[in-house]
Amino acid sequence: MSSNYTVYRQHGSFLFVVLATLLVLILIFLFVGVTEAAFQRIGFSRAEFAIILVLTFFGSFVNLPVTRETGDAPVTGYREVRIYGLTYRIPVTARARVSTLVTINAGGALIPILVSAYLLITHFFLAGYILIGTLVSSVLVHLMAKKVKGQGIETPALLPPIAAAIISLLIHPAAGVAVIAYISGSMGALIGADLSNLSSITDLGAPVVSIGGAGTFDGVFLTGIIAVIIVSLI
Repeated sequence: MSSNYTVYRQHGSFLFVVLATLLVLILIFLFVGVTEAAFQRIGFSRAEFAIILVLTFFGSFVNLPVTRETGDAPVTGYREVRIYGLTYRIPVTARARVSTLVTINAGGALIPILVSAYLLITHFFLAGYILIGTLVSSVLVHLMAKKVKGQGIETPALLPPIAAAIISLLIHPAAGVAVIAYISGSMGALIGADLSNLSSITDLGAPVVSIGGAGTFDGVFLTGIIAVIIVSLI
């Protein structure tokens, strides 16, 4: 008596890895190319863009301590109660003193701040428009932001840069709008999402929070760039 078994073999696994690697490389090149075009749109050379990109990448791994916030936060525990020989666990909520270390991410916050400061100095004639754009963007991002316990502040991916781009075009639809869009987008995201929520940061229940995030190309960095790309296409 013999049995026949169908044997399946995975073919082309090496080819799949090669193709996947090529796809990732293509996406990286496209991202870098689009980002470079956006930085050139606001007045940076290719060499200056390369420096900013490298500093942003390595700076994303650096979180500098700024302050320590303390406050009361709700903590859920359990209390055991025995009734007729059975044990029940009843949730109990109490207030506990918590402490959160606030840090600032070099790549996600310091670099956009320095770039925005440089653009403001070199385009000071746009200061009024930049102030209005940043204030409006900050308010809108703050309204979009959502505090997620144990994680941090979350905002929709594309809404902040779209809002910054539209605001910039409405208040100054002329030369220099890309500069307004970048500063309004990046600083609006930083102020509206992170800085405006510092007073209640201990409610997140995290021992450490990072202004600007710990990602390489986080929301603050991308918001300014995407805002520039949007105003360039319109």
